[in-house]
Amino acid sequence: MKIVLNFLKLIHIHPILVIFIFISFITGTFTQLFLIFLIVIIHEAGHYLAASLYKWRIYSIVLWIFGGVMKTDESNNRKIKEDIIVTIAGPLQHIFIFLLLLSFDYLNILPKSVISQGHYYNAMILLFNLLPIYPLDGGKLLFYFLSTIVPFRKAHQFTIVFSFLSCFSLILVQIIFFPFTLSAFLLISFLIFENWTEWRNKYYTFMRFLLNRLNHPLECNKSEILIISDECRLIDVFKQFRRNRIHELQIAESEYILSENKCLRLYFKEKKVMETIGEIIREP
Repeated sequence: MKIVLNFLKLIHIHPILVIFIFISFITGTFTQLFLIFLIVIIHEAGHYLAASLYKWRIYSIVLWIFGGVMKTDESNNRKIKEDIIVTIAGPLQHIFIFLLLLSFDYLNILPKSVISQGHYYNAMILLFNLLPIYPLDGGKLLFYFLSTIVPFRKAHQFTIVFSFLSCFSLILVQIIFFPFTLSAFLLISFLIFENWTEWRNKYYTFMRFLLNRLNHPLECNKSEILIISDECRLIDVFKQFRRNRIHELQIAESEYILSENKCLRLYFKEKKVMETIGEIIREP
């Protein structure tokens, strides 16, 4: 019961959802919106339960039409395995919803029309959330996959750019093949705004990633040696850092090696921001 109350306390309603609630009263579609709302609640509960299992700090859960956003500073700063489990915990709830609807249908608890609408919205919300657009679950999974093969900074920026392109592609598809709908316009506008905000904050996201590695050194068996020039600055080296890797920096044409943690301490603690690697290692 306590975990349910904590979950409910974190819920906030996005202004877009307020608009849809108002529209639903006018158009007589409140039943459909209520079904969508319940499905979204269960979806977000999956994320919340998985995050709670890993003791993540969760600040709020913002609900909007066809989805929600769980606000936390733990994402991207934990092991990729944790991020993936927390992310897929939402979509997995749609299997539970599907089985629940089948049970209601078998026991004749709800009218056939409501069951049919439930199945339709359950599938639509699942497919929508799996689109490779940040901050949807599909966009997050794309980012986590890229984080395993390219540096964190490149993976993050590529995900945002790809999300922008996907949003504009959705706009073209909407214009060419479908009539204008307010719901589609608001949804795509929301996604574009979220990605614009994420792009503006990309530097702070990167700095938070680095600070987390400094304050909570990664426990990982995978290491990577980065061959660098002594003319590089520390920030240029950090741009090559990957998740789930412990890095060692070897100065080109020498045997001098710097550990990842030492580089981070030099940058954040000793403020070696503008100095090159060569200048740092030559200091007495």
